[in-house]
Amino acid sequence: MAHIYLASPHMSAEGYEQQYVKEAFDTNWIAPLGKNVNEFEKEFSAYVGAHDGAALSAGTAAIHMALKAAGIKKGDIVFCQDLTFSATANPIIYEDAVPVFIDSDYETWNMSPDALERAFEKYPNVKAVLPVHLYGLPANMDRIMEICKAHHVPVIEDAAESLGTVYHGQKTGTFGDYGCFSFNGNKIITTSGGGMLVCNLPEEEAKERVAKVRFWSTQAREKARHYEHKEIGYNYRMSNIVAGIGRGQLKVIDERIAQKRHIFAYYQEHLGDLEGISFMPMHENERPNCWLSVIELSDDCPVKPLDVMVALEQGDIESRPVWKPMHLQPVFAGCDYIDNGEVGKYLFEHGVCLPSDTKMTDADLERICDIIRGLWK
Repeated sequence: MAHIYLASPHMSAEGYEQQYVKEAFDTNWIAPLGKNVNEFEKEFSAYVGAHDGAALSAGTAAIHMALKAAGIKKGDIVFCQDLTFSATANPIIYEDAVPVFIDSDYETWNMSPDALERAFEKYPNVKAVLPVHLYGLPANMDRIMEICKAHHVPVIEDAAESLGTVYHGQKTGTFGDYGCFSFNGNKIITTSGGGMLVCNLPEEEAKERVAKVRFWSTQAREKARHYEHKEIGYNYRMSNIVAGIGRGQLKVIDERIAQKRHIFAYYQEHLGDLEGISFMPMHENERPNCWLSVIELSDDCPVKPLDVMVALEQGDIESRPVWKPMHLQPVFAGCDYIDNGEVGKYLFEHGVCLPSDTKMTDADLERICDIIRGLWK
């Protein structure tokens, strides 16, 4: 039987990506920039509903540039979601700032507004807040934005996993001052690697901030005949080839979201009756993209997460644990953590990310569910 991936690249059947890449070759605009980059920025910003965007080399680069654009400097405190991938927190360290990790809540699996309020009481001089939309599930942006606006602190959304997720009629990544997206190979659309930063400030200010990000991301080269540099720059811009793949992928984003949501619904239908199993939370007025389908196994469940992962692995099927919280990572051992009942730790210890590859058929899903169900017999 064929290997089943957790999530892998899925090019369009129509070959849109190849058309844009061929155009780049035919016009010899391979790198560094070109029409595909310019158009991808416009098309992507229009899709999510942002004023402007900068196409970059990675989602991590987008977070880094957002922190710089928000004015984060050495020693500044940044509140960062605890339950996430390290790429959310690493750019805080790039700027010699200080991460303080905020626990999640069970309602969203994302940053707890209650813990965030307590964090503001402890650190009133915080300079930015970095919530995440984990696995495509939207954070409680209503309360998070309300709290942050009351304290006049900018918000940087890590929407790397939530492209296309809708929260109260608005796409994630457009609530805060900045939104950061990833096109890594396992994301809902991919450019093989790459990311996008969008800015949601008033239009003129947004365009100025994004222009500054583009400047920093092309080595901060001043407009001069010679090579003049007044600021530290970065080699973070997306290439014209990569952007061509992104333009093609953007044409099928709605199909990919529909398939991701179908996968989640299939698991719910075929595994939901098993003792001790539950699924990542869904709410009214939200439409998660279900980037990964995640199950939670209770303390009294007869099957443990490792049992599920090992059984699937023996069947040549990929799965993963839930992210290990940042405050438990050795590299961040000295950082403060605002607890909310150790929700993130519990989800890490009790969760399993099931295969969510959009190329899977219902026969593949049946094969996965049969293996999992067999553990309860």
